[in-house]
Amino acid sequence: MRGFGERGFGRRHRHGRGGSGRPFEHGELRFVLLKLLAEEPRHGYELIKAIEERMGGAYSPSPGVIYPTLTMLEELGYATVAETEGGKKLYAATPEGIAFLGQNKDTVEAIFQRMQSARGSFAAPPILRAMENMKLALRMKLAEPALDEERIRKVAAAIDAAAVEIERA
Repeated sequence: MRGFGERGFGRRHRHGRGGSGRPFEHGELRFVLLKLLAEEPRHGYELIKAIEERMGGAYSPSPGVIYPTLTMLEELGYATVAETEGGKKLYAATPEGIAFLGQNKDTVEAIFQRMQSARGSFAAPPILRAMENMKLALRMKLAEPALDEERIRKVAAAIDAAAVEIERA
């Protein structure tokens, strides 16, 4: 069985967290998922929510990132599907996965410490909620088939007014 290092896991890349805005260096999400699975068995959706919560809403991984990573952990023997409930897979860390975490304790602790720091330095949850509401409202408005010039000006004016209010707050 190949270890993470043989697949590039844990290597540092200069373009990681610094410039690209990614919350994790290449391969670090695997450590995060494995640690969360070692705490308790979870579904993929629960893992997404756990990461989002631990990062204070600063990052929410997509299912397109989570599920392939879980499959890789399973192929390496570090995770297993514990049971199936209503068609959903419940993943758990294996003894090999837990041993691997122990061998990489310092790396795992550093990642989770960084996650905690991100949580403390990111916007408050009410602001995040309001931002998501704004994005959704704009997407819905822009999807309307007959958006005339007057309505476009009204939407732009509302956004401009909101920006001014935010600057004053």
